[in-house]
Amino acid sequence: MKRQVCVLTGATGGIGRAIAKALSEQGWHLLLVGRDASLLATLSTQCPHSDVFAGDLTKRETQLALIKKAQQIGGASLLINNAGINNMQSIESMKAQQIETILETNLTVPIQLCQLFLNQLRESEGTIVNVGSSFGSIGYPYQTAYCASKFGLRGFTEALSRELTDSKVSVSYLAPRATDTAINNSQIRALNEKLGNKMDPPEVVAKELVALINSKKTQRFIGYPEKLFARINALFPQLIDKAIAKQLPIIKRFIH
Repeated sequence: MKRQVCVLTGATGGIGRAIAKALSEQGWHLLLVGRDASLLATLSTQCPHSDVFAGDLTKRETQLALIKKAQQIGGASLLINNAGINNMQSIESMKAQQIETILETNLTVPIQLCQLFLNQLRESEGTIVNVGSSFGSIGYPYQTAYCASKFGLRGFTEALSRELTDSKVSVSYLAPRATDTAINNSQIRALNEKLGNKMDPPEVVAKELVALINSKKTQRFIGYPEKLFARINALFPQLIDKAIAKQLPIIKRFIH
């Protein structure tokens, strides 16, 4: 039987490590992708059936090398676009390069990888999971570039899922809320505590992702009340406008 190969980007981040370990326990052969070769090597020792690939995925030559590597170990059956970055600050204070890097990492690269891996996934009748955020449905102050990237990723995932309806490739979107990983610095953690926002352990996100790939659903949102707010924001955005307006003075105190 052809082995099931999962290509996982952002593998050495908090959510990535949890996903890697969860899928390894289920018997997946993992191609762990990240920038830091030493961190990948360490993670690989914790995932019995795994290969590693280190590189900058914003570079086209790196993407093509990843495609080749995946083909060499059997071809991708599952692509998880998990890599992402964030920086909570005002749009006025952001440098052009910061905006470009967030959009490229969180949106452009996943789109490009979906396109490049499509042949392998058609052959394996495989699955794509794009890891978004609750901020892919709720525009939030001082998260403008991040929200833009995740709104875009959610829209892309929805469109691609519908485009591939008559194929054997399934496409889905996972939306975690705030998660206890390094992407949330002390500033964001203090804000979340002040606002009473919960932060999930990365293992919760990994469990939800496993449930998603084992279901026929195309979307999965994690956490209450965030999933409720996403629905309300889609139908009655003015209600969320008012709720966030009340939070704004507190939010501003935590932005430096």
